[in-house]
Amino acid sequence: MITKSEEINQIEISIENREAVIKEYAPMIKYVAIRIAKRLPPHIEVDDLISVGVLGLIDAVEKYDAYRGAKFKTYAEFRVRGAILDELRAMDWVPRSVRRKASALDGVVQKLQNQLGRPPEDDEVAGEMGVSMDELFNTMNETKSMPILSLEDLGIANESGEKQNLLDCIAGKGDTDPQTSLRLRELKEIIANAIDTLPEKERLMISLYYYEEMNMKLIGEVLGITESRVSQIHSKAVYRLRSKLKAIITEEM
Repeated sequence: MITKSEEINQIEISIENREAVIKEYAPMIKYVAIRIAKRLPPHIEVDDLISVGVLGLIDAVEKYDAYRGAKFKTYAEFRVRGAILDELRAMDWVPRSVRRKASALDGVVQKLQNQLGRPPEDDEVAGEMGVSMDELFNTMNETKSMPILSLEDLGIANESGEKQNLLDCIAGKGDTDPQTSLRLRELKEIIANAIDTLPEKERLMISLYYYEEMNMKLIGEVLGITESRVSQIHSKAVYRLRSKLKAIITEEM
């Protein structure tokens, strides 16, 4: 049996069904906004994120190309998330104190890695920074929401030199060329390889939280550990992944 959503994914969006598509996927905006808000300071209002997400959904409806193979649901989620993150970047919502902590942490990790010839252990980082393990994890937790690069930074220039948005490429716009398609495959491999280099528990955390969409409490029950320990592993996994992706993508681009 084909659901209403699956039917929308299989047809071309037109003027006639545009409003129906927006209504069908409107609940997704709140879901995405709440997921993002959980990792933001409390002064960021979810309703404000939802308002921006609505514009992202409308943009997705206008730009989606059904004949290029991508499902509308996937494209719409990217557009909504992208619109919200773009708004957050414009607000410069990350406090300067958090940026300083992130810079200091990155500097210490890089210094130790150069000295040791391997990624440093948590206690080595904490010792070099002169902080306790709890303070180290708190710093990782504060900095985990900082973006790696904007979606535009991951864009790909076409033959005319015009910069293409990654989301347009994912949607399968008509002007997507072989070089762009190759670059998209390379970016997917970069992300997959970065995840593969994480320790086993951190890989599992990424999978359960971002792919299975389980909350911290449920993950703790699955892994047999406390919710606070789950939070620590999550913070460390996100920090490692952000650092790896930033280094790899900056070098590749």
